[in-house]
Amino acid sequence: MNELQVFKNVELGSVRTTVVDGIPYFVGKDVAEILGYRDTSDALKRHVDEDDKLTRCFTDSGQNREMYVINESGLYSLILRSQLPKACQFKRWVTSQVLPSIRKHGMYATEELINNPDMAIAVFNALKEERAKREALELTTAVQKQQIAELKPKASYYDVVLKCKDIISMRVIAKDYGKSAQWMNNFLHELGVQYKQSDIWLLYQKYANQEYTKSRTNTYEDSNGVTHSKMHTYWTQKGRLFIYHLMTQHGIYPLIEQEAKDE
Repeated sequence: MNELQVFKNVELGSVRTTVVDGIPYFVGKDVAEILGYRDTSDALKRHVDEDDKLTRCFTDSGQNREMYVINESGLYSLILRSQLPKACQFKRWVTSQVLPSIRKHGMYATEELINNPDMAIAVFNALKEERAKREALELTTAVQKQQIAELKPKASYYDVVLKCKDIISMRVIAKDYGKSAQWMNNFLHELGVQYKQSDIWLLYQKYANQEYTKSRTNTYEDSNGVTHSKMHTYWTQKGRLFIYHLMTQHGIYPLIEQEAKDE
């Protein structure tokens, strides 16, 4: 029987975790609920690859239940497709607190803990102390955020994106981060998102059917009055959020969020 470890966040809720062969896994239902999926089973089926989820048996409310657990890759798949503004906040909490805590105090050394009670007590005490500090910090942070929001409401990058329904150029997206279109295109190329062909940036097949981009053909006249046409790639708001998740995973945030952090 697998053991579950519960992590709680004042604003986001609770997520149950476990460790399988040294790898952290999350109860898929918990993650899907936090991210606002109405049908959690359908979300896990549609958005999480088979390689990124397992079925495990746990004791829940005194009964043995089989649950889907997802790895870090599956977690990001659900985050990426979530429509909730707090999806990014959830990702930051998991990557900055939950995963480091599991890796630091998780049950990687199960046999060693069983055979060494003194070590087990020390580990559990350390974990308990860390949880108490984290929960106190989360509560303080939540109160501070509420006070700031009441005094000076700010629009998050998600708010800005969700208000806009138009397709936009890479130049506009790059400007959100204080970057050039050339820098952004090259960065996405390095990440394996797109490639350049005949001076046009195109998505690799993995992303081509995700509705991240739309192509438009524009006409223009040269100096001799000859009409030409050229295809341009524009990004949808869904694609804009996709880029946002990629950028934040690499520690690069929009200027609007950088300014909020500095204040």
